[in-house]
Amino acid sequence: MRITKFLAFRLFVIVLLVMLVSTGIFTTVMLNWHYEKYLSITTDWALRTSDLIKRSTRYSMLENRRKDIYQTINTLGTEPGIEAIRIYNKRGEITYSSVETEVGRYVNMNAEACNVCHSPGKSLPTNRTSALTRIFYSPRGYRVLGVITPIRNEPSCYNAPCHEHPSSQTVLGVLDVMLPLKGMDADLAQLRASTYMGSALMVLSVTVFAGLFIWIMVNIPVRKLTQGTQEIMKGNLDHRIRVHSSDEIGDLATSFNEMTEELGRARDELTQWAYTLEDKVEQKTAELRRALSNMVQMEKMASLGKLAASVAHELNNPLAGILAYAKLLRKKIGKESIPEERIKEMQEELAMIADESARCGNIVSNLLLFSRQKVGDFQPQDLRSIIEQSLKLIAHHLTMHNVKCELKMPEGHTEATCDPQQIEQALIALEINAIEAMPDGGTLIVEMRMKEKKRGVEIKIVDTGIGINKEDMEHIFEPFFTTKKDGKGTGLGLAVVHGIVERHGGRVDVQSESNVGTTFTITLPVNPSEPVADKISSL
Repeated sequence: MRITKFLAFRLFVIVLLVMLVSTGIFTTVMLNWHYEKYLSITTDWALRTSDLIKRSTRYSMLENRRKDIYQTINTLGTEPGIEAIRIYNKRGEITYSSVETEVGRYVNMNAEACNVCHSPGKSLPTNRTSALTRIFYSPRGYRVLGVITPIRNEPSCYNAPCHEHPSSQTVLGVLDVMLPLKGMDADLAQLRASTYMGSALMVLSVTVFAGLFIWIMVNIPVRKLTQGTQEIMKGNLDHRIRVHSSDEIGDLATSFNEMTEELGRARDELTQWAYTLEDKVEQKTAELRRALSNMVQMEKMASLGKLAASVAHELNNPLAGILAYAKLLRKKIGKESIPEERIKEMQEELAMIADESARCGNIVSNLLLFSRQKVGDFQPQDLRSIIEQSLKLIAHHLTMHNVKCELKMPEGHTEATCDPQQIEQALIALEINAIEAMPDGGTLIVEMRMKEKKRGVEIKIVDTGIGINKEDMEHIFEPFFTTKKDGKGTGLGLAVVHGIVERHGGRVDVQSESNVGTTFTITLPVNPSEPVADKISSL
């Protein structure tokens, strides 16, 4: 896991940034305050020095003692902390200076040292303000504080016998005292370095302490909580978090442990209930299985009894006729002479015996077919050829009943995996039923089409016959149920059809309307492993 994802690391970074910004701002403000304080003290000292020099030379100026003035300026100019002392007249000529080479020179009124008073739009200040001072760089590369003190034409000056200054002249000259600031700048630089170093050490110590505090008070408890939740997620409800603090994290750990304990109790209760429930379910399941087994056995017995009764009933009538005709023929054959007309009658009776015997055989064969649980071998077959073959086999029935046949099929082969003999038998059974439902003639329509995505095939057998009554619709697929009169039907045809289609994974749908016709729709899957449906729909 990356370190940037840890909460403790993010808190540490936030504390570090806050400390850096706040300490940097505070240090800068304090250094600026110290600088202004030092500069103010130096300026005050420079102003007092300038006043002191002015007062010291005032009497010599009144007495016009130039040597005394020059000596005083030279003496004071060599004192430590004084760069130079100058006296200018109004024309910018240096009349006195602690630097002898400057006497008699003219200063540049546009120079940096003169901009305070002689810049455009300015005049010499008349009071002692900060405008009398300026800071500029010396040719030697360090800063210099210059203090300008005007020498005003006082009454004692223009009334003195040695002076020729008119009273209208307000300023006689300017006293310029320049103090070097390299000492103050060096002290400030040292102060700045030491202050920033101290601030850096303070930030480092505070951040280290904050980091340790966050690591111990936040990261370790949070890690324990995380490990606890992971253990709970793994199912270890016996895990407990050991946090020995009384703050919010300690309360959270305590609540977590209580929750884990409650979850453990709930799990034990659920486990106990599960064991009990499993036992009860097993008991009830065994009881249900026994009841179901009894019900199935009873249903089997009931179905077997019903089947036996139906078979006995169905076979009783033809067997009774066979027995009666057989006894009659036996009596007739026992006579010495048999007339020719009696021989013909006997032949008809023998034909009756043959028909009834065939009927019994059909009943037995349909019963055997109905009882089958599997169809023959499945193989890909062309349903088109199977349908055409079924129509060929019933062609004589169509002719005898005056029924017209219409065949609607797509072009080409339509293959499906099936048992061709069983599908053909189911189609023939439905086609014969359709023909018998049209005693006065009609139209038999056999239509085949593919379903969507070729997952199934629909085969429709449509007739225009008498239809099926609504009350009979729900019974048409039951064994031995028939609507045919005079014992012509066995009631097993549609049941056999249903069994064949169902074992192919398909379904049979029926739509019928009295005196309009009936439509049987067989839906077969192309692949029997994907059955279309598992039930019959009757509409």
